Amino acid sequence: MEWTAEALLIGVRRHGETSVVAEAMVAGRGRHFGLVRGGRSPRLAAALQPGNTLQLTWRARLEDQLGVFSVELLEARAAALIADRTRLYLSQTVCELLHLLPERDPHDRLLGMGLRLIDAPPDGAALARFELALLEELGFGLDLSACAATGATSDLTHVSPKTGRAVSRAAAAPYLDRLLPLPSFLTSRGNAGPHDIATALRLTGHFLDAQVWTPRQLDRPAMRDLLIETLSRED
Repeated sequence: MEWTAEALLIGVRRHGETSVVAEAMVAGRGRHFGLVRGGRSPRLAAALQPGNTLQLTWRARLEDQLGVFSVELLEARAAALIADRTRLYLSQTVCELLHLLPERDPHDRLLGMGLRLIDAPPDGAALARFELALLEELGFGLDLSACAATGATSDLTHVSPKTGRAVSRAAAAPYLDRLLPLPSFLTSRGNAGPHDIATALRLTGHFLDAQVWTPRQLDRPAMRDLLIETLSRED
């Protein structure tokens, strides 16, 4: 078994004395693992940094085996990310979120969104949209198209923390202490201010915690919290 494709490296862990197991998001193939022999050598270690784009060739005797990666560096981002703390936090957050996807299940839309997030100036609004898309592709998408109580499609201001469905301003009024605020930019193309971004990330964080992190007994990524704090200070 063999294939070659471009990939975003999202994780590396040691294996034995000289090798590593690399985790990558591969175009057309999803989240994939492979052994990199000699991956701890100075030559390969520079390429095997999360956030870099690689050309991977995967080989295995059987399709369900771990397999072996041959690695060629296509785009080195690590040095630039290390020099910019906010971009580094954002890149690591994207990689942590991509870890949540099922193995070998293609998610090219999320891969494209993640690459744009990493390459662009830090954008909290884009991160919130990425997390909404991630929830959707994991099967826990929010329904922000219409009010759950009235069916109205405008003036949607809140979300039910249990169902993930939008609620209009009028219907939400008696239950404001039980609902999550819905920033308008998530349902339109409007601009997002610092408060809107923080509110949106609290919203997506609530559902990631309720539907993914807690059920899988995972901790909320520390880098995500650091990123939110850093974006708030910079604004």
